[in-house]
Amino acid sequence: MSMDWRRLLSTRRLGKPVPESRPPPPRTEFVRDYDRLVFSSAFRRLQDKTQVFPLAKSDYVRTRLTHSLEVASVGRSLGMLAAEVIRSREPELEPVVIPQDLGTLVAAACLAHDIGNPPFGHAGEDAIREWFAGWPGLDRLSEAESRDLLKFEGNAQGFRVLCTLQNSGQRGGMQMTCAALAVFSKYPRASLVDEEQSRGAGGRKFGFFQSEADWFELVAGETGLIAKPGRGEAWSRHPLAFLMEAADDICYHVIDVEDGYKTGVVGFDQLMSLHAPFLAQKHRDKARRFPDPAQQASYYRSVTIDRLIREAVVVFGEHYEGLMTGAFDRPLTESIEHAEAFAAFKDLAERQVYHCRPATAIKVCGFEVIGGLLQTFLGAIETRAQGRAGARAAALLRLMPGGDADFQSFSPYRQALAATDFVAGMTDSYAVELYQRIRGISLP
Repeated sequence: MSMDWRRLLSTRRLGKPVPESRPPPPRTEFVRDYDRLVFSSAFRRLQDKTQVFPLAKSDYVRTRLTHSLEVASVGRSLGMLAAEVIRSREPELEPVVIPQDLGTLVAAACLAHDIGNPPFGHAGEDAIREWFAGWPGLDRLSEAESRDLLKFEGNAQGFRVLCTLQNSGQRGGMQMTCAALAVFSKYPRASLVDEEQSRGAGGRKFGFFQSEADWFELVAGETGLIAKPGRGEAWSRHPLAFLMEAADDICYHVIDVEDGYKTGVVGFDQLMSLHAPFLAQKHRDKARRFPDPAQQASYYRSVTIDRLIREAVVVFGEHYEGLMTGAFDRPLTESIEHAEAFAAFKDLAERQVYHCRPATAIKVCGFEVIGGLLQTFLGAIETRAQGRAGARAAALLRLMPGGDADFQSFSPYRQALAATDFVAGMTDSYAVELYQRIRGISLP
């Protein structure tokens, strides 16, 4: 069984019964997806969410926003080049598989790939999981609902942001195209699946909560994703999701180390040794004309990323049939020509960047702040749901979007999601500021 590009590129919008008529170029449906993301408040909040270095005072290092923009740029190139591979393999698809369309589609998915991340980077995800591990309300949830919280995933929260939370009064949330949502879904499975369904790159984590399971089933059906056999809800990835993953991998491998150099935890010679396998003599000659080492580092980074993009597209072509049938399920960058040299970037980042003092401090801060905020706001929701909310709980709930909801009608799972949505959507600065206010100042 093979997937069909005519379905994989579905322009049907979530929450709408039938596909809209495609507007004339250049503003195609996938351009509209991209534009909706750029103008969304959830995307704007990424400007104050940690990439590696928390609450940075320097304007040189990346936030989640600048990281997402860079990933989208790389994703656009990957999508356009992959379109040429597809057209060469299946010439009859030339009217359907348009390079500019695929580039924009992958770029849109890349733009959204971190939109569900909580404050403080991956430490924020760990903090949410740890807090719910001690939450007494777990015994009132189903097994699948419990796993959603105990294994909390920014990827699943991102799907929830796109489909439910952003434009919450509108059916389908942002009403993205099914193609964009499928490409966005790096882990197209629920939190509770069979062991076999969790194998491979696409099964390593989960990509939607039980609250959005019906929406994901619609997306999978509309785009023709291949269901994995088993009792759980799991599908093979959209072929273009591998490009989104490659774009993210390329950017964070290479650029996190560059940020390490700019903050002084990685030496210039170390950085140059990582780029060396990707450089020709002409690149070294050109770099010598730049007087500033930082300019040389930026130039080497651009050369390395260009090489990685082209090598990833080669792997896409080599495994095209496996991508279309779901048989191939590992990151493209693991099979590129310079896989070992590429992995050296991550190895150095693990040793020197992610464990440096600022990056380590964010973990401590994130656990205390996020745990405290969840305790506070879920406590207020539960108090309201029990019909005994006092002045403090009422004041806290007024801070939340939808804080005037009828929480008595919410299941314990929905109550937990409401608190998690609020905390996960915060920026780093707002989370710290609100936590300090709650701890140190009585709310009116």
